[in-house]
Amino acid sequence: MEKLIVSPSPHDENYMKTSTIMLNVIIALIPALIAGCIYFGLRSLVLTGVCIGSCVLFEYICRKMMKRENTIADLSAVVTGLILALNLPVTLPLWMAVIGSFVAIVIVKQLFGGIGQNFANPAITARIVLMVSFPAAMTNWVAPYWYKAADAVSCATPLVLTGTTDEARNIDLFLGNCGGCLGETCALALLIGGLYLAARKIISLAAPVSFIGILFLLSLFYYDSVDYALYQILAGGVFLGAFFMATDYATTPITTKGKIVFGLGCGIITFIIRQFGSYPEGVSYSILLMNVLTPYIEQLTRTKVFGAKEAAEK
Repeated sequence: MEKLIVSPSPHDENYMKTSTIMLNVIIALIPALIAGCIYFGLRSLVLTGVCIGSCVLFEYICRKMMKRENTIADLSAVVTGLILALNLPVTLPLWMAVIGSFVAIVIVKQLFGGIGQNFANPAITARIVLMVSFPAAMTNWVAPYWYKAADAVSCATPLVLTGTTDEARNIDLFLGNCGGCLGETCALALLIGGLYLAARKIISLAAPVSFIGILFLLSLFYYDSVDYALYQILAGGVFLGAFFMATDYATTPITTKGKIVFGLGCGIITFIIRQFGSYPEGVSYSILLMNVLTPYIEQLTRTKVFGAKEAAEK
């Protein structure tokens, strides 16, 4: 007599491995990294290498100390280091980048159990910690190296624009010809990467579209200017956050409705911080705040089982 073996869902054996997903994310981020090297020079590669190397090293040491199976082969630490580097100014001292990697991997990721169990995005949290700890270094954004009008500036991104009109300014933002963090200036490169992930079915566009869309509409309503609304979605880290951090599997909702709510919340909070807060950029804070609300969003937007009845109260 044969036994019927019952196992928990999902039952599809053709699932995509974590390492495959992370490899696709790395490929999607390469255009932004190339753009950073073009605009800010080869130090972009040095900063990126330090972030990736230290993230992998911290994960290896941490897993060894906790006597757990090592997970550096799943490439998640590489992705964390790469995203962290793209969120940093190219002039940041390398030892500060190592501190950011420690915060991302050891504190945010491994102390909560490792990949899939962290409640907040590691790279976002590390950037905020560095911003609070080293505000001068984290706001020392430089112009593209061929732009000689200024060596460095410290204000809200985008920092130095070559265009003199609204249209020229937005073109510069779209192409990345402006000051800012290493990987957030070129909206075109980030858009290419995001669409690649969507085409590969690695991410859903629900959160990015709702994030960018609500920020555009609020800016359009508030300023009554299409050019300035475009400026708001192209400037700063909106595209980087929307496509690569608001789509994180572990820290964002899994339902489509939940993703839309998450993206709307990110866009609204970003708008409020930019217009009424003391910080020039609100993307990182908005995503972190929505990460905290993710369990509640999932509870409110989860699909109910068809035909199921609520348990009677005793």
